[in-house]
Amino acid sequence: MAENFFGITDTGKHRSNNEDAFVAQRSAANNYIIAAVIDGVGGYAGGEVAAAIARETIIDTLSIAKNDFPDILREALYKANEKINDERTKAKEHNSMACVCTLAVADVDQNTFYYAHVGDTRLYLLRDGSLVKISTDHSFVGFLEDSGRLTEEAAMSHPKRNEINKALGFEPDIRNNPDYIEIGNSPFLPGDTLLLCSDGLTDMVKRQDIADILASSDALKVKGYNLINLANHNGGHDNITVVLVRNDKKAAQQQAVLPANDQKKKLVTETELVKETPASIKETSVSDEEKAQVTRSSGATPFLGILCVLLALSTGWFYWQYNKAKQTPVKGVADVDTVKHKPLDPQEQKLLAALAGVKKDTLQLADSSYKSPVTIDSTITITRDTLYIRASGNVVLKADSGFKGPAFKLAANCKHVVFDHVSFDGFSTAITSATSALQLKSVKFNHCAAPVVLSYTVPDGKTVSGTSAPNLFKPDSLPKAMKK
Repeated sequence: MAENFFGITDTGKHRSNNEDAFVAQRSAANNYIIAAVIDGVGGYAGGEVAAAIARETIIDTLSIAKNDFPDILREALYKANEKINDERTKAKEHNSMACVCTLAVADVDQNTFYYAHVGDTRLYLLRDGSLVKISTDHSFVGFLEDSGRLTEEAAMSHPKRNEINKALGFEPDIRNNPDYIEIGNSPFLPGDTLLLCSDGLTDMVKRQDIADILASSDALKVKGYNLINLANHNGGHDNITVVLVRNDKKAAQQQAVLPANDQKKKLVTETELVKETPASIKETSVSDEEKAQVTRSSGATPFLGILCVLLALSTGWFYWQYNKAKQTPVKGVADVDTVKHKPLDPQEQKLLAALAGVKKDTLQLADSSYKSPVTIDSTITITRDTLYIRASGNVVLKADSGFKGPAFKLAANCKHVVFDHVSFDGFSTAITSATSALQLKSVKFNHCAAPVVLSYTVPDGKTVSGTSAPNLFKPDSLPKAMKK
């Protein structure tokens, strides 16, 4: 049986050395598949060294893994980060080296895969011909593309597409920052294919072209070479690395069970029909009663034909009406997924770049950099554990005309998010939060219908007890007569 994993790396057409590395192998116990793509950063030799350190660390750490994959994957990248930083301090020529990495473990027996990710290498899942991006790019351009603010074509040619915010080696200690490494898992069903790749592929080959190659009937090795060749054909500006893993189990199929009466009848296969002699077929006769039944059935045929035509016409009419209704906009309702964003406001682009580039927990917004209001045309989701957004002076966030969503949305994993001296202007909702993580300091809301919306999660169908918390946010100063 052919192997259900394959890895390949290529220098490309413009580089003289290859700073990429990969892992594509079975575990020591042969019970799962280890896959990783690593892209070195930091100079001619440094990138190769960092990638090699990460590769060796991943293999050593996962060789003893039995279960609890999220923790062991995170530990593998923690150790790689520590070893890379140790090497940076030892060798002066390697003091700027780092690497980005996407690591996956595929447990085919359990139809599950786990992954850990840092940087702009990528993890995709192909299922039923559709290619879905699983990992998140830790880069400004990747953030714009994932949020729909930048098309794939624009992202592929963006001058800042290779600037990254996270990598192994950027910070000496990432163990105390649980959000630094992206961790996840997902079903890995029979017929699914995982693609791990460096940006040398995705900067050169469009997603649909990648999907077409992966959905072909070729062997994994052929698919891997075809992806490399297409990236080189389209320019090959960087090193190109591809790792493929396939769940080659067959999907379970339920065998149709005949009704009890039909099971008693002898089933004649096509082979048995061929074995029948022409003479025996010709000798088969039809009784008068059977002829009468055929005649009666034939009389009903025109009537059934008319019914089929009417059914087809009515189905076509309803389908036309359905499509017409879909294309007719409903007043007051905006379909976020189909909104075509205008070119980004320069001030908004600056804010998004600042948010994507936060290395610690504090983002300082100076009014000298944001002299005009920042026009927001799409919700900005905060997923960090802790974030302090502090403005000096008068920094105003203004809703774009027609935008009805919240300016900021705090994800459920947020624990402490602070807005300090920021002004919101003209939003239907300025901030939404699923937790009590939000803290406001001297924040001003101008013409905002709902300044802050807090959502509560309660168990379905269960009785609950508790209190809501009104007046969480109070004015900084009140007339003395109003104070208690």
